[in-house]
Amino acid sequence: MLRLRCVNPCFRRLLHRGAVPRDQVLEQLGVCSVEEEVFDFVGKNKAKLTVHHVSCAVGMLWQFQKEKPQLLRTVELIKSHPQFLTLRVLAENKITLMDNFMLVDMLYSFLRLNVDPHDSLVQQLVAEAWQRVDRFKMASLSKFAICLNDQHLQHSPLMGHITSIVDQRLSSVNDARILSTLMISISSLVSPRLRDALICRAEHLLDNMDPSHYNNPRRVVQFLRNIKYSHRPLLEKCNQILLHNIPRMDAENIGIIMGLYQSLQFNNSDFRVAAKQRLTELIDTSTDPFSFTKLFVALAPMVSPEIRERLENTALLLADELSAQQALAVAEALEEIQSRNLSLLNKIGTVIQRNVHVYKPVEVARITQALYLTQYQNPELFTKLRSVLVNFLQRSIFPYEVTMLTRVLSMLPCPRLDEAVLSRVEAVVTQCNLGDLNTISCAIAKWVRNDPSHHHSTLSKYVRLLQTLNRCGHERLQTADRLDLLLEEMKYISGEWFEEMLLQETMVTLQRMMKQINWNNVPEVAFFLTRINCLCPPLMDRIATIAIKDIDKIHYSATYATLLPFSVLNYDPPQADEMYDACIQHLTPHIRSFDPHLLVFLAYTLAVADCFPEVLVKEIFSIDFLGKLDSQLETLPDALNMRTRLRLMEFNRAVSLECPEFQVPWFHERYCQQLQKKGSSTVSPVQQQIHKMLVEVLGANNCIRVAVVTPYFYTTLNANWTNTYSPCLTVSRAHCRFLKEERFTGRW
Repeated sequence: MLRLRCVNPCFRRLLHRGAVPRDQVLEQLGVCSVEEEVFDFVGKNKAKLTVHHVSCAVGMLWQFQKEKPQLLRTVELIKSHPQFLTLRVLAENKITLMDNFMLVDMLYSFLRLNVDPHDSLVQQLVAEAWQRVDRFKMASLSKFAICLNDQHLQHSPLMGHITSIVDQRLSSVNDARILSTLMISISSLVSPRLRDALICRAEHLLDNMDPSHYNNPRRVVQFLRNIKYSHRPLLEKCNQILLHNIPRMDAENIGIIMGLYQSLQFNNSDFRVAAKQRLTELIDTSTDPFSFTKLFVALAPMVSPEIRERLENTALLLADELSAQQALAVAEALEEIQSRNLSLLNKIGTVIQRNVHVYKPVEVARITQALYLTQYQNPELFTKLRSVLVNFLQRSIFPYEVTMLTRVLSMLPCPRLDEAVLSRVEAVVTQCNLGDLNTISCAIAKWVRNDPSHHHSTLSKYVRLLQTLNRCGHERLQTADRLDLLLEEMKYISGEWFEEMLLQETMVTLQRMMKQINWNNVPEVAFFLTRINCLCPPLMDRIATIAIKDIDKIHYSATYATLLPFSVLNYDPPQADEMYDACIQHLTPHIRSFDPHLLVFLAYTLAVADCFPEVLVKEIFSIDFLGKLDSQLETLPDALNMRTRLRLMEFNRAVSLECPEFQVPWFHERYCQQLQKKGSSTVSPVQQQIHKMLVEVLGANNCIRVAVVTPYFYTTLNANWTNTYSPCLTVSRAHCRFLKEERFTGRW
């Protein structure tokens, strides 16, 4: 009986059904403790097996596998066993006798045991379940939805019907596990209204569940990732539960959560610090390829060079044992940490070259990019990868896949581009979104620059394709009618093609949709304007109005993105003071909830706008905060680490000069000296030109010096060159006060 309690819920359900005659067959089945015993029993009693016996036997087989570590599972051996075929035949013959719970449970177990989705058994189970789906309890509905996802039926009419059922019965779901599983399954079909209802229900159930069940909040975060919706209050609620459970997590779970956070651009310092500590504890026990790969991918980007070298040495010892997928994961991690460990790169390259035939198109693209960016030198492997990429591209029918393969191909040196590649790209261009069009345009620009042939026919094909890209881009902007979808398409768009061909049309489109800007999307709109470095006063005024009106609805952490374009683009809306005051009042109660590096960026942004809230200054220059910032900086990527340190120095300098009454010491002298030593002492052409102009204006060469360093390490006056969709261009603020009052205007 002790074995039964941990093995088969189906068996327990039948055994304790009540006052029923003893089922000796079921009792004998229940004492089986390994798969072979179950198969022996089935072989000896196949004529006696009822639908209940078959259900319990299949459930036990999966439960035995589930209890084993991934590396020790023997699913393929079970699947090939003669008595497993007997169970499949018996199950298929007894489908109509199964109750709803048994039907879904049987389907779930068979799929977990790798029965092909096209097998007649699976198809008949799905067909029977479809007929009964309206009568399913929510637990069975949740498990059935998982089965459909396993068969890649997440966009099917049946999944649409399940989504409708969830919408109707949502208030009756009281189990966070059931809800979070359903949320993932139907994520591709939810409307904005149902999305909000699911989020509201999830918040309620997470508050009332056992906090040790950390898979529930993990699935909720996965749902948010799937729908590309960073709902900060729900993310923070999930993060608190996950943070509490980190000491119980393995490297695989921590890595999954960190990957989800990265996709959602949710960077929580407490989680990263705790994850780093837990992963460091797991180093000594992660000695097999599976567990070590998970550990290496999650930990290597966060640790010191000494620990990183130790991890690389272990990876070198295990490299020959890595699977194709593990080699891919390690290669991407090596690219992320910018490793130059030639021995390890050669080992990983050998494993990849041996397994290149098993990779999918997306995986080949990821491998090629990772190896190229690590500056790995292996012409033979890159030639092979290029050939595989071209073959995949010529056969692909998916726009996103063609775009990705095209982008990666453009990274590789080649004497001449295959015309078949251009033809394939041209065939899918009209189906591409704006982000894909921008990516393809960048690839074409590289090919034009690198093509040595200069044949008229080749160049004309490039020109024709670029003209098609321009036309498709303008058509997509002109027909766009939903701001949220447009912002998603343009999330990562940048480069010369966008600036020259689509920037003006983009501004026209955004102004046409200006009424759709609200408290929910105003941070995204503001950040987009900052990223493309474009000043559009009507849009900026709309952002300011929304910020003032609905500041209490905007998440406090989003105040940074909301205010950023006003500082970077040096624009004061008519209600500038009111906007800054509203944002400062809103964020002040939450100052200690900010991620340290984000609070530094926010403080710098306010300082550029001549705002120095005393509570913010005192918080940032407190011993506790600086200690917390140091801990976080150890876990951040190098580029973000350096940028945070630079902004802290600049904020320290601004406070020391502008607000001496706060008595904040200037403690970045040594840091600035180190920066000066690392920096170049040469004078740029722009500096030379400015120097020449000033000499002409002032009439004396001895009045002007280039690259002078002040006591607070100011060098030359810098200005951010800004795209503008307005009659004039405004230079961004510098730290000197006179630029605050006397702005330069005019067409530069």
